[in-house]
Amino acid sequence: MTTADAREGTGTTTTGVRPWFVTGALTMVVVVALSLSSWYLLADPKWSLHHAYPFPVNAVLFWAILSVVFLGFNLEFWGFDRLTQPTKGLAIVATVVVMAIGITALLGAGLGHFDARFAADRQDGTGYLAGALFVLFGFFTFVTAVVNWEHWPWASRGMRQPKKGLLEIGSMLVPTVIIYLILGLPTMAIKPGHTVLPLNTVIGWFYSIIVAMLVTALMAENWPWRLAGPGWKTAATSVAGNVALGTAIYFAFLSLAKALIGSNTVHLLGPGIHSYPAQIGVCWAFWMIFWSNACTNFPNTASAARNYAARIGTTLSLGIVTFLAYYHVIARTALHEPVTAGNLNGNALGFIDWVILWTLFYVVCLESYGLRQPAELADGTP
Repeated sequence: MTTADAREGTGTTTTGVRPWFVTGALTMVVVVALSLSSWYLLADPKWSLHHAYPFPVNAVLFWAILSVVFLGFNLEFWGFDRLTQPTKGLAIVATVVVMAIGITALLGAGLGHFDARFAADRQDGTGYLAGALFVLFGFFTFVTAVVNWEHWPWASRGMRQPKKGLLEIGSMLVPTVIIYLILGLPTMAIKPGHTVLPLNTVIGWFYSIIVAMLVTALMAENWPWRLAGPGWKTAATSVAGNVALGTAIYFAFLSLAKALIGSNTVHLLGPGIHSYPAQIGVCWAFWMIFWSNACTNFPNTASAARNYAARIGTTLSLGIVTFLAYYHVIARTALHEPVTAGNLNGNALGFIDWVILWTLFYVVCLESYGLRQPAELADGTP
């Protein structure tokens, strides 16, 4: 699946009568309203009646995002595509929520009964984190199979859904589990032991690889990996390239985070600073997902190099502004999140992922229901 195919398959619409930026702005209003209202009801540390912040709320959140990947990216909403909106979108959202809660409960209360690392009552929600950490690796492996590999090798063999998606999920489950067992689970040990990398470094570095995947797939339409040739050549090149590019992004964002946060707060964070490339990365990831799905991936009319450069520059700038606004204003005043260190509040991997989920729910699952225009429906755009 190419990037254009991915956008088509996930419900991106053309601008129709409205300019792209008007549609984008209206979509942002809806996404922010849904994100904030649901946050206050379900997650807010001060206002919510559930008192589930940060866990198990974040665990359910992470599994919900991966569930959207399974249903929408890998399986291309097979089965749901027979429904019309908004029934289709609401059915997908309901299924995702049930899946996310079910997996979280199964790991915490089920597996946690036999393995204390996953126990729901483990201090500070660490047991929930042990299970949810799998999503960090899965968001790369299951998504790259679609946006970088274009469903190789299943699509090239003429397979249709749901067989294509199920085989894709099953095959990518193997490397995901291996990476999780090597990099992730050892950091969740009850007693400190040997790990390949510390937890904060694992989060910061691997999320940077996810960022590399999104940059090349969404902003640059799978360039330069597609130049390697079809099939396994693009797949292999994209894996090696995204790991290399992601590693470079990690070190660049680590330096950027230190500059944006300030030396005093960096000192207070200690080893925690190594997760902050992921904090900047998730802010950028939100804008890349939103830009490619709600803003027609503007621009589209210049040369490929100019299109890519403009998209990357615009979304990265918006991501950095979002990072600063979230940590210095939004997390404290609007979301009531506790102090992290110094003058920082919250954790962007929580609320910004919350906004990403609602973007996927509204723009991808519900296909921007209520904002779509007659012209968009008439031209056959899905």
